[in-house]
Amino acid sequence: MPFLPGAVRDAAAPGRVHSVNAILEPTSTSLRGRDFLSVADLSAGEVGRLFERAAELKAEDRARREHGAPVATPLAGRTLAMLFQKPSLRTRVTFEAGMNQLGGHAVYLTEDVVMGARESVRDVARNLERFVDAIVARTGPHEVVVELAAQASVPVINGLTLREHPCQALADVFTMRERFGDLRGRVLAFVGDGNNVYHSLALLGSMLGVEVRLAHPAEYGPNPRIVAAARELGEGTEARLVFGDNPTEIVRGADVVYTDAWTSMGQEAETEARRDAFARFRVDEALMDAAGPDAVAMHCLPARRGEEITSGVMDGPRSVIWDQSENRLHVQKALLVEVLGG
Repeated sequence: MPFLPGAVRDAAAPGRVHSVNAILEPTSTSLRGRDFLSVADLSAGEVGRLFERAAELKAEDRARREHGAPVATPLAGRTLAMLFQKPSLRTRVTFEAGMNQLGGHAVYLTEDVVMGARESVRDVARNLERFVDAIVARTGPHEVVVELAAQASVPVINGLTLREHPCQALADVFTMRERFGDLRGRVLAFVGDGNNVYHSLALLGSMLGVEVRLAHPAEYGPNPRIVAAARELGEGTEARLVFGDNPTEIVRGADVVYTDAWTSMGQEAETEARRDAFARFRVDEALMDAAGPDAVAMHCLPARRGEEITSGVMDGPRSVIWDQSENRLHVQKALLVEVLGG
């Protein structure tokens, strides 16, 4: 299998906890009042507690839908500001619906509130902290959410930046846990661009003992600093980071074959060049067969059907894409309850 030089690491450090089940056990560390800008802001134990809370909330939601069972409203009287400078379907609806289901309220602020142009990030933060209990920000530069968090006295949650998409990664790995149980030694093969979604998956997967692979054209690799941080998080687990330029080899034996759009928001001028570069990196039925009969397909959406993934895979029996999408709701509800102290 061809790999990029120096990019493969089988991290294991003596003296560190080696059982992923053990480090996923809930801990006493509180998330109340904390920002969530990166997957690396959490410990493995805190991720475990979030996943347990998400599973409880999902079961409660199923009982509500199927039997009309009453639900708890731990965030009654709380308000979430949703500051979005990028279009959104899943992030907006899941956070807004989640707050409503938890008894709170969400206020959606469109890209008309342009931080740094109409008002400075500092001034936006100073205003919102007087009005609401938390902020979800979906922006371009990661530095915007960092500054927003530094200036606001209320918790700030990263709803997407060019560097990371941490809420997406939480939902994805929660979906893997539902499907496979123990995460230790599982293999997630990402096919495509080393982008913000890959960054967050690499960080979270490494923390939890998952082997995270990436098949990508040489010029579309991940941020080296993210790779270094993921390797550090993987010390003491069974995690590995594997890179290569042959999708068939990268997916062989994988539990999950993951892809994302080749052209993200803000990259529209690169569309044609990216189509050429990624032409060999389409997830189709043949690539899923190469992964193995038990492999499942994931996509964070929105998808360009026929480009990075075929409709046959998306809508086929090996797809868990819609489970991923649903789990955004449950995992983010868990995050809101933990952060707002409900």
